Formats: sequence, C-alpha cells, structure tokens
Amino acid sequence: MYLAIKHLHMTLALISIIGFMVRGVLAINQHPYMKQRWIRIAPHIVDTLLLVAAIYLAWTLHANPLHHSWLLAKIIALVVYVVLGTQVIKTKGSVQRQWLFYGLSIATFAYIGAVAVTKSASLGMF
Repeated sequence: MYLAIKHLHMTLALISIIGFMVRGVLAINQHPYMKQRWIRIAPHIVDTLLLVAAIYLAWTLHANPLHHSWLLAKIIALVVYVVLGTQVIKTKGSVQRQWLFYGLSIATFAYIGAVAVTKSASLGMF
C-alpha cells in the first residue's frame, strides 16, 4: 500500500506542477480560460489529494517534521510555493512581476522535489 500511495503522490505532484505551469501562463496572459469553473476547482482537488497522500506517507514512516529537517523544509517550501503561486494566478500586477513569481514558484517546486528525493534540506546550496 505504501508504494502505491508514494507513486500516487509523485503522480499528483507532477500533475500539480504541470497544471500550475499552464494556468500561470494563462493567468499572466489574462486568457479567458482562467474564468472557467473547472480550471479554478481542479487544482484544489489535485492538491488536496496530494496533501492527503503526503500526510499518509509521513504517518506511515513515522516522520515527524520536528525530527526530520528535510520534511520540515518541504513544508516550509510548500507554504512559500503557495504564496508565490498565488501572486502569479490572482495578482493583476505587472506582467514582469507575475513572470518573476512564476519562475520563483517553479524553482521552489523543484527544491521541494529535490528535498524529497535526497532527504536533505540543504542540497549543498547553503
């Protein structure tokens, strides 16, 4: 069961980032598709399932974020990713600002993935 949930989690993460990348470009270009109900709802469903799978995996491994710095780093980076992503999708500011937050969001997501693979919060960057 653990392996199936782990693969589900990884698949949902991939769907989530691809969806964000597409929606980000649509939002920055103020495309009318962004007004469609399913485009606003689907990411919440995917991300909720992603989070439920993550909680299950952490619970199964008895991985407490207070005892595993890599897990705490993922949680903090997830919050940063959500804040940055919100600036892309919901902000009607300058296009340059939205592109900046778009790139930072994707970089943050990549960091989360790298931490998940290496189980290391630093990744040799600090």
